[in-house]
Amino acid sequence: MRFMQTCLHRVATLWCSVLIAQTRPYNEIKRCFEELSDDENCRSIVLSGEGKVFTAGIDISALMEMASLISGENDVARKAKNLLNVIRSFQDCLSALELCKKPVLAAVHSLCIGAGVDLISAADIRYCSKDAVFQVKEVDVGLAADVGTLQRLPKIIHSESLARELCYTARKMLADEALSCGLVSRVFGSKDEMIDDVIKVAETIAKKSPVAVQGTKRSMVFSRDHSVQEGLEHIAMWNQIMLQSEDLVKAASSAMSEDKDIVFSKL
Repeated sequence: MRFMQTCLHRVATLWCSVLIAQTRPYNEIKRCFEELSDDENCRSIVLSGEGKVFTAGIDISALMEMASLISGENDVARKAKNLLNVIRSFQDCLSALELCKKPVLAAVHSLCIGAGVDLISAADIRYCSKDAVFQVKEVDVGLAADVGTLQRLPKIIHSESLARELCYTARKMLADEALSCGLVSRVFGSKDEMIDDVIKVAETIAKKSPVAVQGTKRSMVFSRDHSVQEGLEHIAMWNQIMLQSEDLVKAASSAMSEDKDIVFSKL
């Protein structure tokens, strides 16, 4: 897998080749999103696939690669430690989307299998074309998904029953069902139509105050895993600082003057 990256109108567009479960592409994901998180010229990110499919799932060579990490060890504890390090490394790489300060918009076409579901589950917003097929495939290769799907998917689709069905059976979910259960926000007629519209959404986000957008993402991610009261306390602590930003004055002035060409400073 590789990323091709472009940045226009403060929107970074990432085109990834087919993602498979190998260490190298995962590390590339982490590096890319950590760099964009700190890039002042980037305010939103669109993630899509450049090939015929979005992701193809696990590769047998990847399983062999993981097996080689423990082949030289006879002790169970040491084998377990080596595997734990690999699993945590994979988890950290995909969590980079969620930890990225900038909103990540995933645009899915065709197959989104295994690791692809892990990947988009860590994105902020998801879209797909009508030919999209989603599948939590891990049980079919003898393992439990361990890099994010089991933790994030139930909270995205708000149905523990459906999430468990998908993860236990590895059945395919088509675009219409993905829309109806809330996995994606919208289904498009084609990949090209989807990319054009998703970039427009990303450009709209990029025109907003980066203080407001980044604060909103931070608060929503925090609130998902905490109580309402804890979420309120978190945003109160955040806004006691951020309400002093120049962006608030600029946005208010723009609203009163109906000036839509307001430009916010880099953050």
